[in-house]
Amino acid sequence: MSSPESNQTKKDENTRLENSTYNILMALGKESNFLYSTIDKYIQDAEKDGRGYLVELWNEMKIDKQKHLSMLRQALEKEAQEKKISQ
Repeated sequence: MSSPESNQTKKDENTRLENSTYNILMALGKESNFLYSTIDKYIQDAEKDGRGYLVELWNEMKIDKQKHLSMLRQALEKEAQEKKISQ
């Protein structure tokens, strides 16, 4: 038999965030780091090496990452609207 506590969403005592909200924030950080710090370097390297197929690959991945970021931002906005993020 499950206790009432097991059915409630638990918040981390330090961040006061539910795990799902924390996961969105972590994914946002990882996706944005790759998008803004790494992928342009990969594109430049492929261009310097004359590897057009890799330039296309990295550009396609960049577009996908931008879509992922948009989805994560929307999810975070929904969390905020549903007051899953508290002060």
